[in-house]
Amino acid sequence: MPHSEPEPSVVLRPRLYLAGPMVFYPDPATIFAEMKRICSRYGLEGVAPLDNQLSLAGVLPGRALVRRIVAADLELMRDLDAGIFCLDGFRRGPEMDPGTAFEIGYMHALGKPLVGWTADPRDYPARVAGYFRDVFQTTLWPAPPGALGATSGSLRDPDGILVHSESCYQNAMTEIGIELSGGLVFADRDWNRAFAAAVRHLAGRQHGSG
Repeated sequence: MPHSEPEPSVVLRPRLYLAGPMVFYPDPATIFAEMKRICSRYGLEGVAPLDNQLSLAGVLPGRALVRRIVAADLELMRDLDAGIFCLDGFRRGPEMDPGTAFEIGYMHALGKPLVGWTADPRDYPARVAGYFRDVFQTTLWPAPPGALGATSGSLRDPDGILVHSESCYQNAMTEIGIELSGGLVFADRDWNRAFAAAVRHLAGRQHGSG
């Protein structure tokens, strides 16, 4: 009876959801390709939301299309092993892409490992202060101690809205949500370095060394 060689074992790499406003950039394929290359370097497989939307190419913009996109993204997040999220400001403002914020909450509820990154190392109050200074030429003002309302910040914007989440890069629900999943948020003005640090941290967890 001829001797048969054993089938080579297939090593499945953890699959990582690449979340952020990159999907709206003029050339998302290029940046996602770089992200996937960095993920591969650390033994992970990066998966972009667009990878699950190929069948939607050519569909005209409208409510029917965005419903299908949302359904495809939810399906993808359920199927993947972990998520990495960009906490950069969106459309020149201090707030992150709201779709990405939703995805953090969704994957946290699924119990998936999460990690974050940003190319803006300022904390959230500094981002808000810079926005009002640069766009409206106005400043933040101290929140009076003991005043009515939330007390999770020491400043208010010109409309009287509390500027919260001090020492966080974004709204604490997003960043602390990532931390409570066991992850961290990494910041560097070079997005490649920030992203790579986040991937490296997550890879350590996925491979049992972090």
